[in-house]
Amino acid sequence: MPVLVMKFGGTSVATLDRIKRVAKRVGVEVAKGYDVIVIVSAMSGKTNELVGWVNETSPLYDAREYDAVVSSGENVTAGLMALTLQEMDIPARSWQGWQVPVLTTSAHASARIEDIPPENIMAKFGEGMRVAVVAGFQGISPEGRITTLGRGGSDTTAVAFAAAFDAVRCDIYTDVDGVYTTDPRVSPKARKLDKIAFEEMLELASLGAKVLQTRSVELAMRYKVKLRVLSSFEEQSDEAGTLVCDEEEIMESNVVAGVAFSRDEAKMTLISVADRPGIASIIFGKLSDAGVNVDMIVQNISEEGRTDMTFSLPTDQVKRAEIAMEELKAEGGLNFGELDVDMDVAKVSVVGIGMRSQSGVAAKMFKVLSDEGVNIKVITTSEIKISVLIDRKYMELAVQALHDAFELEKAA
Repeated sequence: MPVLVMKFGGTSVATLDRIKRVAKRVGVEVAKGYDVIVIVSAMSGKTNELVGWVNETSPLYDAREYDAVVSSGENVTAGLMALTLQEMDIPARSWQGWQVPVLTTSAHASARIEDIPPENIMAKFGEGMRVAVVAGFQGISPEGRITTLGRGGSDTTAVAFAAAFDAVRCDIYTDVDGVYTTDPRVSPKARKLDKIAFEEMLELASLGAKVLQTRSVELAMRYKVKLRVLSSFEEQSDEAGTLVCDEEEIMESNVVAGVAFSRDEAKMTLISVADRPGIASIIFGKLSDAGVNVDMIVQNISEEGRTDMTFSLPTDQVKRAEIAMEELKAEGGLNFGELDVDMDVAKVSVVGIGMRSQSGVAAKMFKVLSDEGVNIKVITTSEIKISVLIDRKYMELAVQALHDAFELEKAA
């Protein structure tokens, strides 16, 4: 039978009543003739509780034991879901990552999936099992230890299973009913998209849209897995939600598909850095070693052999970056005048595959911001994206103005 993958996040399985509701939805797909692989997250709030227990028990914890504890939330949900399905006379069983097995790297708390051999689950489907309920977010290392994939890892698990089992589709059930042109809480005119291209979704996810985890979109794009984002709290039709698919499957689309934003941004500037070959490698190599995720980078014009280097980073990594730069200075690897940090900025981006063939998007974006009195601090572009760093107090104004200017409330 064809295989369908369904993933349910923590809010979708937060209580036993919600698990029963999800089980009924799975039953509908079984009745249509699918063998179903259900990927579940831990019940809402449980992972945070488990992480808290680990930190309280051992602040300098062994990462292997951290994974053993934190992965247990998904195991509980998988077992409860399988029991609920069995009560509905649907042949189901739960699977932990090591039982499938989900083979991963050894990087505890941030492992990457390397392979998912389908033989064990397919054998059980052949014996009459109709639903495999798999604990998301977890796998097993080459050393035989439980690993976890990092925050949002259940999305990645779901897409990886869809690729490994050649599933007809991967449905991601969450607390929103699809992908919107921007966050409806910021712009009431935000419109749900029927379809969005992989590349657009990848940019939106990496720029702050929290509907899908970035790694899951990367996997879906690489293996051509059709993704559908749906609400687990609303009645569904075959056309419900948003389909994330190849660009070729979208007949017409707006030049700009959406406006993304990220509040938790900071801007750091190294003032008066020596302008010589290799200096950028030294700076960003040190930041990488310190685990700092740098995004936008701008280097000013050199004067008398000195220049300024500006970059953006998440606010919770500023302290780490400051320590790394001061260490580099103390070691003699980098000489700079001052380290200027602005913690009160936000990133706003417009994204759309139509930008490849349509000129004037940047000019329009900058004029809209200028008309609203919004000053741009940093600009970066790619083939389908333009991002700006602005004062955080203007973020919502900028998002609303751009959404209106590009008429995103209208379908193509």
